[in-house]
Amino acid sequence: MTSAPDVTAATAEGAAWLASAGTYPRSTLAFWEERPGAPVVLPCGTVFDVVSAPSVFGRRMLDRLWGADGPGCGPVAVHRGRTLLFAAPGTAHRLPSLLAWEEWGPRTHAVPPLLCHGTGDAVTVPALEGDAGPASAGSRWLVAPDTRHPWLPGPEVVLWAAVRAARAAARVSIFPPADQDANVYDVSRRR
Repeated sequence: MTSAPDVTAATAEGAAWLASAGTYPRSTLAFWEERPGAPVVLPCGTVFDVVSAPSVFGRRMLDRLWGADGPGCGPVAVHRGRTLLFAAPGTAHRLPSLLAWEEWGPRTHAVPPLLCHGTGDAVTVPALEGDAGPASAGSRWLVAPDTRHPWLPGPEVVLWAAVRAARAAARVSIFPPADQDANVYDVSRRR
C-alpha cells in the first residue's frame, strides 16, 4: 500500500465543484452518492470550459503543462479517444482566435483540430471513482478534481501548451525535402 494520493478519483470537494456547474448541484451530488460510478453530462461556460484534443496530442500538451517549465493544469479526463482539459471560463471563446493569430490552424496541420466547449455546450464528465469498471472504460480521469476552487488554465496557457506540443512533435530540418526526380551523383569518388 502506498501513501500517494489517488489522482484518478475525485474528492468530495472536487465533486462539489463539478456539480456546481449544473443547474441543480444538489441533485447531481445526490445522484453521485447513489451511483458514484456513473458519468454525468454537465454544462460548460460558467464554472469551466473544456478543450478537447485528440488523445495523443492531448497527452503531449499535458506533458508540456506538467513539465519542468510548465505551470501545471487543473482537472484532465479522457473520453472516447480525446483528452479533455478543463480550462477557465472564456477559454473556448478566445483560444480559436489565438491559434489563428499564431498561424497554428488547419493549414499547418501541426496543431490538430481542438474542440472548444464553452457557453451553450456540455461535456460528459467521467465517474467520480477512479476505477468504475467496464461501463466507463472509455471515460476516466487522468487528473481528477480535488478542490472546490481548482486552478484552471486560461487560453494563453492552453495555447502555450498546444504550440510547444506541436513543435516537439514536428521534425525540424534545415534541409528541404528531397526531390524524388532529381539525379543523384556520388561525388565522393571524384579525382
